[in-house]
Amino acid sequence: MKLRILVVAGDGIGPEVTNEAVAVLRDVADLGGHTLEITAKRIGGVAIVQDGTPLPAETLEAALASDAVLLGAVGGNEFNSLPPDKRPEAGLLQIRAALGGFANLRPAFAFKELAVNSPLRPEIVEGADILFVRELLGGLYFGKPREWNRTTGEAWNTMRYTRDEVARVARIAFQLASQRRRKLTSVDKANVLEVSQLWRATVNEVAAEFPGVTVEHQYVDAMAMHLMNQPRNYDVVLTENLFGDILSDESAVITGSLGMLPSATIGGKVNLYEPVHGSAPDIAGKGLANPLGAILTGALILRYSAKLEAEASAIEAAVRKVLERGFRTPDLARSNPQGFTVLSTKDMGAKVRESVKTSLVNA
Repeated sequence: MKLRILVVAGDGIGPEVTNEAVAVLRDVADLGGHTLEITAKRIGGVAIVQDGTPLPAETLEAALASDAVLLGAVGGNEFNSLPPDKRPEAGLLQIRAALGGFANLRPAFAFKELAVNSPLRPEIVEGADILFVRELLGGLYFGKPREWNRTTGEAWNTMRYTRDEVARVARIAFQLASQRRRKLTSVDKANVLEVSQLWRATVNEVAAEFPGVTVEHQYVDAMAMHLMNQPRNYDVVLTENLFGDILSDESAVITGSLGMLPSATIGGKVNLYEPVHGSAPDIAGKGLANPLGAILTGALILRYSAKLEAEASAIEAAVRKVLERGFRTPDLARSNPQGFTVLSTKDMGAKVRESVKTSLVNA
């Protein structure tokens, strides 16, 4: 297998965590006799500083020529005064649109080793395993018209979807549900929003194509509550763009840290992969960042772009093994700092690599 990956590490802790994810991927490739070609380009704040734009043309060209794109994170406080279309986040929205991936997959599962990190009781989160399928190219983030009129003191955004946009992401969600526990929960606000009424009607149409999958609907506000008091009741959760952004971040409570959440964006020309966390500029360069979300994102690259399920599972198992052995980054050790071995970003990456090598050599 030959896989070409473009790494756009971005800002803040992005370079630190992507370095560890790439190191793990290189080890897996070497052990399996696969060829991994890594190219690095700029995006976000670092690109604004060096190239004058959050998404340089050469970065986009390299992305379109790759088999997968691994993103670290974008953003920084020094860019907050810029107009929205000039900020680092604009580069992220632009590359998402250009690559065409419309289904963002965000797994959120409870690590029993991290139960003490969750503010929820262990008996509530234990066994929770949710896959969020978030529509990524529509809704408020992309709908037009949108404007901030500083003269009049008004601003507006547009939540807009077409039936086809909803149907294509719903089919992916139903397909994934059919491979898991065969239950899909669709989230909307159909009691208030016409766009949600379209969403619900379209999901019901697509549901007829998957008679083996049970489908239910939840209002987004109720779903925010249910995720906290009964997360084990959910399997695949299908959402529009804004609702999915919020709910999947909320699910970090289940895993114990936002730093544990990976994601994959599929369905377009090239799949885009990124940990869910942000650039965390306050801890950048200090070796405090949790690389496990980025490393688990690397596992998704192997699963969805390389079709190497055994290797992807080996990485996920290695992360669990490292946690079982009591190794933590600072964000995972706050509940019991004396009871764990607290590691730097780089050292945690090394522990996962060691565990992956052992697993694959003994397989």
